[in-house]
Amino acid sequence: MTKSGTIRCGIGGWTFDPWEGTFYPETLAKKRQLEYASSQLKAIEVNGTYYGSQKPETFAKWASEVPEDFIFSLKASRFTTNKKVLAEAGESIGKFLSQGLTELGSHLGPILWQFMPTKKFDADDFGAFLALLPEKQDGLTLRHVVEVRHDSFRTPEFTALLAKHKVAVVCADHFDYPMIADVTGDFVYTRLQTGSDDVETCYDDKRLDLWADRVKIWAAGGDIADLAHADPGHKPDKKPRDVFAFFISEGKVNAPNGARALQQRVD
Repeated sequence: MTKSGTIRCGIGGWTFDPWEGTFYPETLAKKRQLEYASSQLKAIEVNGTYYGSQKPETFAKWASEVPEDFIFSLKASRFTTNKKVLAEAGESIGKFLSQGLTELGSHLGPILWQFMPTKKFDADDFGAFLALLPEKQDGLTLRHVVEVRHDSFRTPEFTALLAKHKVAVVCADHFDYPMIADVTGDFVYTRLQTGSDDVETCYDDKRLDLWADRVKIWAAGGDIADLAHADPGHKPDKKPRDVFAFFISEGKVNAPNGARALQQRVD
């Protein structure tokens, strides 16, 4: 066992017009943008899978264009997470997971189940949902992470459910949504969403240094007491964990620069 898990910094998607000429070389063909992005970063969170299904050939094509150790995180279908009764999401979960995403093979990273800001915590219903998430698909081990955006989830009961099912929770650095920095799974997933287009690296140097320290602590198996927790009394096992850090939303124009700058600090 290594002393630290692998830290992968990345962005959301790889097609965004303002990145052409800033992140992507001006002469780069659009069809080579994924190839280039994956040569500069270590992970990408795919948002398109939230809105609709993809073909197996599409996942296979993505896998063929990236380096051996590159990871895709896939945002799960909104038709699953937007259900009023999550306990009834079994068929929808199965449909999403069986669309061919295992064609990514070793490039398949965490599945992100993102919930509406209006979705409130219901212990029985949410527990039933977590129980529906399978450990494997087509023989491939799956890793699950949830992003909840309502304050009602800031309760030890929620943390206990996640730990029971070995599911991670997004640590969201966001202006409005609650931060839940509890470590409940075998990996840590943070979404850095308070950047600025006016800052060349999305987050300024001071904040990049701060987050670099934090992700290194997580990777080494530690917890970060000065971040908001749903259950401050929950102590995760001290063991190496992979960490995913995505620059998303605010400051999107410079998100790739932020991801590269953070990666350089932790490598």
